[in-house]
Amino acid sequence: MNSIDFPNLGIHFNNVPSGFTVFGFEIKLYAVVIACGFLAAFWIASREAKRTGQDQEMYLDYLLFMLIPSILGARLYYVLFNLDYYFAPELTFGQMLTRVLNLRQGGLAVYGGVIAGVIVCIIFAKVKKISFFTMLDTIMIGVPLAQAMGRLGNFFNREAFGTYTDSLLAMAIPLDYYESRGSLTGLVREGIITEEMLANTVDGSIWVHPTFLYEAVWNLALFVFLMVWTRKKRFRGENFAIYVFGYGIGRFFIEGLRTDPLMIGNTNLRVSQGLALILAVGALIFYIYRDVQYRRYGKYVIEVGNVAGKKE
Repeated sequence: MNSIDFPNLGIHFNNVPSGFTVFGFEIKLYAVVIACGFLAAFWIASREAKRTGQDQEMYLDYLLFMLIPSILGARLYYVLFNLDYYFAPELTFGQMLTRVLNLRQGGLAVYGGVIAGVIVCIIFAKVKKISFFTMLDTIMIGVPLAQAMGRLGNFFNREAFGTYTDSLLAMAIPLDYYESRGSLTGLVREGIITEEMLANTVDGSIWVHPTFLYEAVWNLALFVFLMVWTRKKRFRGENFAIYVFGYGIGRFFIEGLRTDPLMIGNTNLRVSQGLALILAVGALIFYIYRDVQYRRYGKYVIEVGNVAGKKE
């Protein structure tokens, strides 16, 4: 029941727990890896701040300020785009509130967390009278690493997978894992587990695209690229633009494999795909604009010699 397989790769995980118990209280691995992701992103930002002559303690302050808003933003985004589940007519107010607050079952959207983090950064930079884009460039290097780690939480929760596949990377999840939690019917009704998956079960397991794994690998590649590129960075906002563009492009294509039924109107375009495309195009326009500024007025936008703590 708790196994997860990659049959065509010959990989078998016999027991993949969703959490562990400490003093009678269950701690979800989903929450643990997200917390580790936050710490990893902070460590990378602190390391970059030191390299560029910034105040490292300032980024610890920022982490403490943005931690709760980012979690709330991630949850709010997820809830807003799943209103039918969280505010179903047959539920009482108490049941609705319980569903909304029950983070232990997952349900955090990356977009919401990043948007909330950027908003907090804007406020933080304004209050501290420091360079907003310098902060963003420093912070965004570690964000894809944190996201890659966070995607492991989807693995433990058996969620965020894609459509049916029998390809080399196909992942097999036993259906009795969901049945034991009483959620199989709901997942089928929501379209997350599809009729095609059920029609192609093998030994009681559905075969799916491990889209969370695809995104984790893409994010790791983006992280490595930013780690190398930041030493060649020419202007403020460059790392930020590269991150948004790179993540948006990857998310656009990977999201197309997901079973998420949330669509834009009557089109075949998912909400997350639409937002990813908008962000990628916006980031590209921003990058071109800043690049033109740099070529014309390099001394006004060049990063070298300027650190967080000075006005933009």
